[in-house]
Amino acid sequence: MPEVGTDTGGARFGATLIGRAVGHDTRGSRVSRVLRARPWDHGRVEPSAYRIRRLAWSVVVGAGAWLAGPGTLAAHGIAPDVAPDVTNLLIGWELEPLVALGLLVAAIGWWLLVQSIDRRHPEHHVPRRQRWSFLAGLAVIAVALQSGLARYDTTLFSLHMVQHLLLTLIAPPLLAYGAPITQLLRAASPATRQRFLLPVLHSRPVAVIGHPVVAWLVFAAVMWGTHFSTVFNESLENPVLHDLEHLLFLASGLLFWWPLVAVDPAPRRMSYPARIAYVFLQLPQGSFLAMAILFAESPLYEHYATLGAPYGIDALADQRLAAGIMWFVGDVIFLLATLAVVAGWMRSESLSSAAVDRRTDLERAAIREREVAFRARRSAMGPDQPDPGAARSER
Repeated sequence: MPEVGTDTGGARFGATLIGRAVGHDTRGSRVSRVLRARPWDHGRVEPSAYRIRRLAWSVVVGAGAWLAGPGTLAAHGIAPDVAPDVTNLLIGWELEPLVALGLLVAAIGWWLLVQSIDRRHPEHHVPRRQRWSFLAGLAVIAVALQSGLARYDTTLFSLHMVQHLLLTLIAPPLLAYGAPITQLLRAASPATRQRFLLPVLHSRPVAVIGHPVVAWLVFAAVMWGTHFSTVFNESLENPVLHDLEHLLFLASGLLFWWPLVAVDPAPRRMSYPARIAYVFLQLPQGSFLAMAILFAESPLYEHYATLGAPYGIDALADQRLAAGIMWFVGDVIFLLATLAVVAGWMRSESLSSAAVDRRTDLERAAIREREVAFRARRSAMGPDQPDPGAARSER
C-alpha cells in the first residue's frame, strides 16, 4: 500500500477530468454523447442541462479516481492515539472510497432528478423541504460513516452507538421524507413507469417486505439480532462485515420509516391511529434492548474488552454509556415521531372539516340561488298566474 501523500496518478487524473469539464469541449467523446441523451424527457437537451450533465459525470469519475488513490484508514481494532473530543469528532474526517463515492453519486443523481422534474413540471416543482430532506439524509450518513465517529467506532462502543442511531433513526426518515419513489415516478416516461417501475412496486416481494408488520418486525429483529449475537463482535474485527452491518442498519431503518413517513406509495397505507401504534410500540422494545445492554454484568463484546481502558473508561462503563445513549435518544426520537403523526392527523382532520364546510356552503348557496330564481319567476308571472313548474309536476 502506498504511503500517505504518495501520488499514484489518481488525483492527477481526477483533476484533469474536472478541469476538462469546466474549461474544454468534449462533445465528440462517447461520454458526451451519452450525457446528451435525456432518459426521461426524450427531447432536445438545453445547453445548461448539457453542461450540468457533463460536469456531474466528470466530477463523479474524477472523484472516483481520486478516491481510488492513496487514502488513510484507521486499522480495525487499533485505538487512535488521540482521545476523542469535539474537535476531532467534527473535523477528523477520513474518506472511505466506496462510501464517499456512493454518497457523491447519490447526491448528484438526486439533484439531476429534481432538476429534471422541475423542468418537466414547471407548475409543480419538487417541494423544497423534500429536495433538501433527502440531501440532509445523505449528509447524516456521511457524518456517521466518514467523520470522527467512524475513526473511534471500533474503540468506543458509546460512539459506535451514536453511529448506529444516525443510521437507523435519523438518516432513514430524512431520506423517506424526500419521497424518492414518487420523484422517480414523476421523472420517468409513461413507458418506463408501466414497464419497469410499477411492476416492481406491485410485485409480491415488495408487498411482503413493505407490509408494516413485516417492516416493524424486521427492524426489531435487526436491532436485537446484531447486538446479541456474534455478528457485532465479528464486525469489529472484519471491515467488510462491519460495512455490511452498517448497510443492514440503514436498510432496516428505511424499511421501518417508509410506511410511517407515508409520503411515497406503499403496498399498504396505514391510517393515522395505526401509524401511532406502529411507532409507539417501538419505544418499549427499544427501551428493553437498551436495558438489557445497560444491566449486563460484564462486557458483551470481547473486542472492546481486550482494548482495556484506552481513554480512561473501561469496556463495561463505556457499554453502559452506550446503552444510556440508546435508551434516551431512541425514546426521544420515537416520542417525537409519535407527536408528528398526531399533528399530521389533526391537520388532516382540519383540512377534511374545511373541505366539508366548503362543500356545505356551496350547496347552501345553490339552494339560495334556486329560491331567488323561484321568487323572481313568481313575481314575473303575477299573483293570479299559475306556476308552470307546479303544473308540470301535477301532470
